Amino acid sequence: MTIITSAYPAARPRRMRRDPFSRAMMRENTITSADLIYPVFVLEGQNQRQQVASMPGVERVSLDLLLKVAEECVALGIPAMALFPLVDQSVKTYDGIEATNPDGLVPRVVRELKKNFPELGVITDVALDPYTTHGQDGLPDENGYIVNEKTIEMLVKQALTHAEAGVDIVAPSDMMDGRIGAIRNAFEAQGHIHTRIMAYSAKYASAFYGPFRDAVGSSANLGKADKNTYQMDPANSDEALREVALDLAEGADMVMVKPGMPYLDIVRRVKDEFKVPTFAYQVSGEYAMLKAAAQNGWLDHDKVMMESMMAFKRAGADGVLTYFALDIARKLKAG
Repeated sequence: MTIITSAYPAARPRRMRRDPFSRAMMRENTITSADLIYPVFVLEGQNQRQQVASMPGVERVSLDLLLKVAEECVALGIPAMALFPLVDQSVKTYDGIEATNPDGLVPRVVRELKKNFPELGVITDVALDPYTTHGQDGLPDENGYIVNEKTIEMLVKQALTHAEAGVDIVAPSDMMDGRIGAIRNAFEAQGHIHTRIMAYSAKYASAFYGPFRDAVGSSANLGKADKNTYQMDPANSDEALREVALDLAEGADMVMVKPGMPYLDIVRRVKDEFKVPTFAYQVSGEYAMLKAAAQNGWLDHDKVMMESMMAFKRAGADGVLTYFALDIARKLKAG
């Protein structure tokens, strides 16, 4: 309980807001480049650059161009990039077996990034949706229900492929029950004791993911299907704490809440309850909304960008995956 020791006029909270120096003295949260993780979309080829129409300013790029992005991340002090692949339709299958190919797009990108920028953290997505003909994160049975154990077998192979390529962090985003423990056990058995797991522990069945699915080419494959049988119901809050507890017990090093701003209450509850490294994902739909409003002159781009980031920090997030990462880091460096 907050105890008020004096009242107006002895207490005038506006006194501390009067000048920039005193506002700075009492500021509870600050934003630095170390708070940022930059999600990037990578595709095959050389000198390839494709705009993502539903995400203004975001591109899919080939590895040679991605290396230039990585160089800027290092220069700006952004500690990590998260990779999301766009693979050709010709390699997509029902079981998503391309996800386990050691010479596939993601392992090749990981190896090159770590060779050229060993100080930059590299995070890979562990889920099958970019690789499947049906666009689901797992493997459906004849009725379309995603089979948990069969999916986990493939996810473990995918995670091991990434670990063997030298990735720093795998981030299972599939929401299968028990997949964190299965991946952790496989890592231990294969000697990948330093490979970290960032668990998408509270990933909701949200309508804010649409532009992302466009970017990785899974939207058309998914069609009118949904992911409600494995991603969380947006109505639930207590359930998120159970999911986080399970993932931590199974060996997750850090946890994530996704989406971001519409779920800041979940971020706060997770941080307060578990006091572990807690991350949030400012997802594609959130980014697209702010960008569209700014382009129409309805909002000040940089101010809402920075205010949204401060909201994550205030809610307890230790870091944020955001497509604004480069813009934020450039602004911070400029002062």
